[in-house]
Amino acid sequence: MNTKFYTIVILTFNFLLLTFNCLAQDVPFDKSLFKERKEEFKLAKEKLEQGYAIYEVYPETFMSVNHLDYRGRASSYKEALPLLFEANKFNSDNAQLNYRIGRCYLVSPVYKEECLPHFLKAQKLNPNVARDIHYFLGMCYQLTMEFDKAIAAFKIHQSVLTGKDPIEVEETQNRIKECEMGKKLVAKPVRAFIDNFGSVVNSKYPEYGAIISADESVMMFTSRRNTTTGGGIAEGLNEYYEDIYITTKSGGQWTTPVNMGTNVNSNEHDATVAVAPDAQSMIIYKDDKGDGNLYETKLAGATWSKPIKMNKNINTKYHESSASYSNDAKTLYFVSNKPGGFGEHDIYYTKWDPIKKEWGLAVNVGPVVNTKYNEESVVIHPDGKTLYFSSQGHETMGGYDIFMSKLQADGVTWGKPENIGYPINSVDDDVFFVINASGRRGYYSSFKADGFGEKDIYMITFLGPEKPVQLSAEDNLLANIAEPVREKIIEKQVDAATKRITILKGVVRDAKTLKPLYSDIELIDVEENKTLAKFESNSTTGKYLVSLPSGKNYGLIVRAEGYLFHSENFNIPETAAYQEVEKNIDLERVEVGSKIVLKNIFYDYNKATLRDASKNELDRLTKLLQENPSLKIELSAHTDSRGGDKYNEELSQKRAQSCVDYLINAGISTDRLVSKGYGEQQLIVSDAEIAKLKFDDEKEEAHQQNRRTEFKILSK
Repeated sequence: MNTKFYTIVILTFNFLLLTFNCLAQDVPFDKSLFKERKEEFKLAKEKLEQGYAIYEVYPETFMSVNHLDYRGRASSYKEALPLLFEANKFNSDNAQLNYRIGRCYLVSPVYKEECLPHFLKAQKLNPNVARDIHYFLGMCYQLTMEFDKAIAAFKIHQSVLTGKDPIEVEETQNRIKECEMGKKLVAKPVRAFIDNFGSVVNSKYPEYGAIISADESVMMFTSRRNTTTGGGIAEGLNEYYEDIYITTKSGGQWTTPVNMGTNVNSNEHDATVAVAPDAQSMIIYKDDKGDGNLYETKLAGATWSKPIKMNKNINTKYHESSASYSNDAKTLYFVSNKPGGFGEHDIYYTKWDPIKKEWGLAVNVGPVVNTKYNEESVVIHPDGKTLYFSSQGHETMGGYDIFMSKLQADGVTWGKPENIGYPINSVDDDVFFVINASGRRGYYSSFKADGFGEKDIYMITFLGPEKPVQLSAEDNLLANIAEPVREKIIEKQVDAATKRITILKGVVRDAKTLKPLYSDIELIDVEENKTLAKFESNSTTGKYLVSLPSGKNYGLIVRAEGYLFHSENFNIPETAAYQEVEKNIDLERVEVGSKIVLKNIFYDYNKATLRDASKNELDRLTKLLQENPSLKIELSAHTDSRGGDKYNEELSQKRAQSCVDYLINAGISTDRLVSKGYGEQQLIVSDAEIAKLKFDDEKEEAHQQNRRTEFKILSK
């Protein structure tokens, strides 16, 4: 937009104002003007004075969205609005009254757009009703996405500012930039469905702050319902206290949400912050009489523990508002406005100290992500590489917008944040965003015309770019959703690119009774022989869930007291797309005849030489034998049916002996170990069954099941 254009707009605007001024008259609340309506005037004047008294709790100064107590102002203005509205019914031609009604609507969480007619009328009645009338007109036009009108109004306000008003100057410049960004984003919308989550979860009360498990089987959210713990009304807000509710998915349907009870919820504000990918731990926010802090609660069986305040490396005497667990539970990202940051609320991270068993010193994620304004609602995706957050300081189209940043190759630096686009982001505040492990669906809270209450939870389905005639095999992540391609083919099902991650879940059970078991689960990097993460299965249900980013060879080790350990191997290539794998794990008791397959034993091709990646598995077996000194076992190796019988038997015998030799070198007595090579004598999948398989990869997987190393308990 050029200067000449805005000069013409401003002159035209001022001319119209002078014209309107000749036609409209500002009518004061003066009883001499309403001699025939004395009783009505008296009542209206009382309402006016009562409304002004509440309104003026906050002084008539410039309202910067970055420098106000939004909650307090919104509450006061909400109480003032019905009183001012009653006065306006009596005398709708008072400029100052219309201006103040507009201000009240502007901070309303629901009816913001209603501010525009009142500001227009106030200006029509008195062009000088307030020095910032053009600023607030600009805000109204911005809210209604009339960006050119908004820019023109902000330019007029800008023309009357001086160097003595640095906050106003900066804020007005930022508003103009937001409108310019809004025009760009609206011109190139991302392809997404945004649907109300429905009446099962949403009610006539506000719902927000949805958090989900990695597989979307559990959702917690915050609501101000009449079922709040203690039934109290928050002073100054005139609304119920916040409580946390939970719903689970059963048979593909979400259950009716229930209040999480007095173990989690208190008589004051309790709000959702984050849930671990396996939904076994949750972080919540407690107001603590204005000193907002983060607390953690854990699921023990079917009961959530009493929330414990997180340590001083996270909580301070300042305000900690949001957080997010990493997929391996070793890193926590959180938001704080403590001194020493780059702006107001900044994003920090802390690492779990396994020795001290507590969160370590907090580290600021840096100025690429953090700005001099507010960053909020941080979420680290289960892939461990994608950070989502809301910000006022990057290129927003108004208020908070949701941004995405990718972790760079050095594993420390974050890339330049990208606005995830319109219509997900709007001209109002967009916060409380979470995204599922696949990257296909997200959830956030918003007020929309089709809602059930003040705020509702909405589900976002990302469709990805429209498909061109020439399809590319490249896997574009959500972060790279771009302008839709104009030339396209029509398909019934739209397929959005997914994150490269595998969700592994299931139930740990007793192999004979199938009773759920509590167990320790260790995730290892097979190639590097190191532990990546440790988890636990639920003590009541036996359920477990782990997130496996693509590009590693994983070993999964499951242990329970009185049982043999169980191992699984998942070699997930870098190119593997999102998938969910359900794997129930049945543990064998430590008793004669029990046997298990050692899934993480690897040999060189057609040789009996153990690869280094086998070390962890054999060390676990060594530990088992040390803990059970009377145990005697048979170590056996097996081949598939391909190759000669004699060759297979000799190779399998050598491989079994390699494992025995390793254990002997580790200090296990030779009289406790028997090696046996069975060749192809004990196939898990028969040749006849393999012959029925249609695809080569299925057949190869069956042969792989037959090529295995096992151990069996011979005596105790």
